[in-house]
Amino acid sequence: MSFDTPEENRAFVEEQKFPFRLLSDVDRKVGEAYGAKKSPDEQWPDFARRVTFLIDPEGKVAKVYEVSDVNAHPGEVLADLSALVG
Repeated sequence: MSFDTPEENRAFVEEQKFPFRLLSDVDRKVGEAYGAKKSPDEQWPDFARRVTFLIDPEGKVAKVYEVSDVNAHPGEVLADLSALVG
């Protein structure tokens, strides 16, 4: 999910050839509720914080990731997901 418009997200998905859609949070309410909205004094406050939430089968947040290494991140989440549902 990002603060970008649906049109911007659609273009990004097509450019990156993602096999999934991205959700838009243009009013930033979801980002604020989940702590992904930056404060105005942070660097690039118009962009959401890079954070991932792993949701368990019961719909509860099982783990929160502050994403620092975008290349290693998917593998980490997939390993945790495998352990969660294993």
